[in-house]
Amino acid sequence: MARHQAPLLRRRPADREPKRRFTIVCEGKNTEPAYFMALKVTVRDALVDLVVVPAAGVPMTIAQRSAELVRRAPGRVDSFEEKDEVWAVFDRDEHPNFDEAVRLCEAKSVGVARSNPCFEIWLILHETDFHRPDGRHAVMAHLQSLCPEYDAAKGKRPDCLRLIARIEDAERRTERQLAARADEGSPYGPPSTTVFKLTRAIRHAATLARGPSR
Repeated sequence: MARHQAPLLRRRPADREPKRRFTIVCEGKNTEPAYFMALKVTVRDALVDLVVVPAAGVPMTIAQRSAELVRRAPGRVDSFEEKDEVWAVFDRDEHPNFDEAVRLCEAKSVGVARSNPCFEIWLILHETDFHRPDGRHAVMAHLQSLCPEYDAAKGKRPDCLRLIARIEDAERRTERQLAARADEGSPYGPPSTTVFKLTRAIRHAATLARGPSR
């Protein structure tokens, strides 16, 4: 009597994506590096590399450094590296060549996480809505009122891990903020930020790397 042969084992299709790498280029100040290092610790299923440009202070410097990193990417067809992303993080404030820096990033496929007037706008949105067109110093003072441990003048950082626990709230508030600026006819006018596009991309990549829940 013929034996029943076991069906050939077939390799199951992958239900998880490889971890994507996000290279974030920002200024060498306290707040931005502290936030993204905390994000790196929190979101473990995406690879986050931080490139700090010491005392840059100029968006164009950050944009140029970001463009250099894109040119060095392997770029092989169907490779994991094809999905890696480089992001430039910089402020509007009163810096020169801001618009030129944005255009350079867009031309070189660099993601832009820009804030007007400063990165602290994004941190405030973890706690509350914010629509006052204040300057940098007033924005920093408002953040300090929400996070007493923060003191820019003394180089003291906010509790970024605590803030990141509310990151989804911040992303939703940012969308409302940008919609309000668009209604005013100035989509990226003060206050506004696109940092949420970066954080959302990282969190989405982490979800894909984890695969479907079992």
